[in-house]
Amino acid sequence: LFLHLFIFLSLAGSGQQSVTGVAAADDGNSYWRVRGRTAAVCERGRPVRCGQAIRLTHLGTGRNLHSHRFASPLSGNQEVSAFGEDGEGDYLDDWTVLCSGTYWARDSEVRFQHASTDVFLAVTGEQYGRPIHGQKEVHGAAASSQHNYWKVMEGVFMQPGEVFKAERYHAEL
Repeated sequence: LFLHLFIFLSLAGSGQQSVTGVAAADDGNSYWRVRGRTAAVCERGRPVRCGQAIRLTHLGTGRNLHSHRFASPLSGNQEVSAFGEDGEGDYLDDWTVLCSGTYWARDSEVRFQHASTDVFLAVTGEQYGRPIHGQKEVHGAAASSQHNYWKVMEGVFMQPGEVFKAERYHAEL
């Protein structure tokens, strides 16, 4: 899926900020930073391994991509929200990177599975009305499908350390 993830204030479900998706690729509000899972360090420039647990922190708000056992407002799947302050949150902010190969490659599709509840980060087409008309609901889906593949569209490439130069990969933060 080539969607950009946004955050907006939600009054439904848990009351946390909802995460939505749009196809437009020209909005700076859709940037997320890859970080180490809760209480772990993710060194800048080190490639993300397939199967590694990470956190995604929204650059604009400092909130983490989060999920918990609340129903999402449109599809009734598991709610995905934005949680925490300045990148600090809790264990429900951890997602496992599912990809082929050894590392998350820059141009490859990837899945994110919630580390605590096992749902997949997904978008299936349910669209919000006012005040965010046309934005799609991002939620946690119980099963893997074509609706939970993601691909990095742009970002900043960080040069890896000397240890990884002999291996073939692309790192994306």
